[in-house]
Amino acid sequence: MLLQVGTPASARAGAEQLDSELQSRIWDAVVIGSGITGGWAAKELCEAGLDVLVLEAGRQIVPERDYGEHVPDWELPFHGLEDRERMAREQPIQSLTGACDAITSKFFVNDLENPYTLGEGSDGPLPFRWIRGRQVGGRSILWGRQSYRWSDLDFEANARDGHGVDWPIRYADLAPWYDHVERFAGIAGDAEGMAQLPDGQFLPAIPMNAMENAVRQRLDRAFGGARRLMPARVAVLTRHHNGRRACHYCGPCRRGCITRSYFSSNNATLPAAEATGRLTLRPHSVVRALEADDSGRRVGAVQVIDGVSEKPLRFRGRVVFLCASALESARILLNSRSERHPEGLANSSGQVGRNLMDHTFQVGARGDFPGELNDRYMSGRRPNSCYLPRFVNVDAASTNPDFLRGYGFQCGAGRSENWSGGWNRPGFGADFKRSLRGRSDWGMGFTGFGECLPDERNRVEIDPQVVDRWGIPVLRITATFRDNEDRMRRDIQVKAAEMLEAAGAKNVRTYDRDSVPGFAIHEMGTARMGRDPKTSVLNAWNQSWDLPNLFVTDGAAMTSSACQNPSLTYMALTARACDHAVGLLRRGEL
Repeated sequence: MLLQVGTPASARAGAEQLDSELQSRIWDAVVIGSGITGGWAAKELCEAGLDVLVLEAGRQIVPERDYGEHVPDWELPFHGLEDRERMAREQPIQSLTGACDAITSKFFVNDLENPYTLGEGSDGPLPFRWIRGRQVGGRSILWGRQSYRWSDLDFEANARDGHGVDWPIRYADLAPWYDHVERFAGIAGDAEGMAQLPDGQFLPAIPMNAMENAVRQRLDRAFGGARRLMPARVAVLTRHHNGRRACHYCGPCRRGCITRSYFSSNNATLPAAEATGRLTLRPHSVVRALEADDSGRRVGAVQVIDGVSEKPLRFRGRVVFLCASALESARILLNSRSERHPEGLANSSGQVGRNLMDHTFQVGARGDFPGELNDRYMSGRRPNSCYLPRFVNVDAASTNPDFLRGYGFQCGAGRSENWSGGWNRPGFGADFKRSLRGRSDWGMGFTGFGECLPDERNRVEIDPQVVDRWGIPVLRITATFRDNEDRMRRDIQVKAAEMLEAAGAKNVRTYDRDSVPGFAIHEMGTARMGRDPKTSVLNAWNQSWDLPNLFVTDGAAMTSSACQNPSLTYMALTARACDHAVGLLRRGEL
């Protein structure tokens, strides 16, 4: 059942009666958040036979009304460019990301209603860009869909070099759950047989273009296969799959996907949950805090503020899955203060809010291939790029003593019509117009995504002075990239340029745009898994040490960051935690 909240006055009495019924029940499970992990929790728990209430802070999404991937830019106000005045006023943070445009801005929060504050560094406030989406489906509508497994190179990293605490799981624990989520979601990719990037259950890959294939061959020759360019593994269908249709390469995926070809909660997991008849989804449900029961050892209720009426509500469940995102989940736990839990709920270790991580990116190199393959072009709007997995600090032969951990590259080659770049060129008249005919030479870019070490100094706290539109105290975020990340960024530029030159590129130029934490939109940490309740928030099953009926399965649970995109790992952890929780419920242990 998908509830419509914020109804007209004529239906308000019925909505209030329904809310009364929802509050009177003790649900088998309450899931907070409907994004990547909340959608998976809803699906897995409903399919296991549980009656599930999903609480989403934002509005309902109706694809026929809200998606716009097939609307041409010339039919849009500002020809598809954003309303700069409005966005500068209402979305000064959100509009910094290129995904926020005239159509998609409705999928990003209003920064005035959803503020946060910045902690101080030695030279003033430390910048952090928190990119958020509050609607049914969360940021799963907007994500880049790159989907990579982690390996034991990642799960053993903390134990190996002593940064952070040891993961309580290894790749073997998660491998069957990677299989499980890949088979349902549909991941396009090729098997490459690389130990640091395990292969998975793949649909046919989206092919690389002519220049990318040529660069792959040249890199294989230059580096003996150690630096392997491959099609990006993406959660996009290349054939019909589980009732969803194959991608037809229409282009702007972030605007939605009416054919459900790319994976999102709205396109896949929530419909599967709804099909069981056991899902109740309540939008406009802003969670304020969790409430412990009289024993102090269980979550007794979830305190909610109606996002439209601002009326307080309270929902109860036998088990609670916190899937609100790494920072929102930490905020909810820290705001769940009481006399018995003065530092917030699930925080006996003092680790809630600490060890915030994000990938360092916006660094790499570009090069040109003048005169090469100019009889070749690509058609359609490919919904992926290329990937070059980590090759530094993988083994003894690849060790770089300047920094710990490693990085991968998201890459792509292309050639555009000359007119597409003509808007900012000088010139006019017939000669200028002739210069815009035809196509440019091929160019290629390598963008590095580097691992961020866990560090307790990178943290979030509750700001006692500032509240959001609903009167809920906001986060103060104190985070920065440190020496290890800085040294890694320098090596990313060197290696990117080295590979482009080895591939025969000309005019190779490096770049470093001074990436700000948060802007990779891969924030994680803040409620880490571990082996010891004194140094971690969650056990090996994403279960709170302090409150056994509480599970946290979003990015907050991550113990380290690796360098791969993390969403596939969130999904696998969620499915695994749901299976464990259902087993505990059936055995009467929760």
